[in-house]
Amino acid sequence: MARYTGADCKRCRREKQKLFLKGAKCESAKCPIEIRPYPPGEHGRGRTKDSEYLLQKREKQKCARIYGVLEKQFRGYYNEANRQSGKTGENLLRILETRLDNVVYRAGFAKSRDHARQLVRHGHITVNGRKTDIPSARVVPNDIIEVRESSRNLTPFQVAQAEAGDRTVPAWLEAIPSNLRILVHSLPERQVIDTQVQEQLIVELYSK
Repeated sequence: MARYTGADCKRCRREKQKLFLKGAKCESAKCPIEIRPYPPGEHGRGRTKDSEYLLQKREKQKCARIYGVLEKQFRGYYNEANRQSGKTGENLLRILETRLDNVVYRAGFAKSRDHARQLVRHGHITVNGRKTDIPSARVVPNDIIEVRESSRNLTPFQVAQAEAGDRTVPAWLEAIPSNLRILVHSLPERQVIDTQVQEQLIVELYSK
């Protein structure tokens, strides 16, 4: 499966804002964007005039990078969102939010989406009692996500239990750290998705 293997911090610097791709490091003074708040590369500090297309392209890149999705899959999500009723941009964010790796991250069981993706791929997570090792698997209302019994003593999950409550869990999910369980109550509405993207710019980009 294709995946990005470069430096995560360069992606944040390219977007000129924190995308929170490295967990605790993003909250510390060691975060590279705190030290070098400009895009990487020889011309990173140069002043560029952003065209309408560039703004749309950057917003799409930012959204894809936040959720750890590459171009082909992201375009597929957009096409699916466009076929659904309602606002395409909101549909797109809802699809991304209901990915299993994102749900594990949102519930506070992983430090970052990359970390959550790894936990899912290694088979530590079940959905409705069945092991699911596909990070892009989507959850639906009334799903029950749990950490496998054999994995509960692993360090990441012990840390998650110890730090329960440090991260706000969105209203459409319910995290039960004592049981390492996540309940999906509904699909997320735009007002409860705190991802800082202007989804309308993405729609405009793909609509051309």
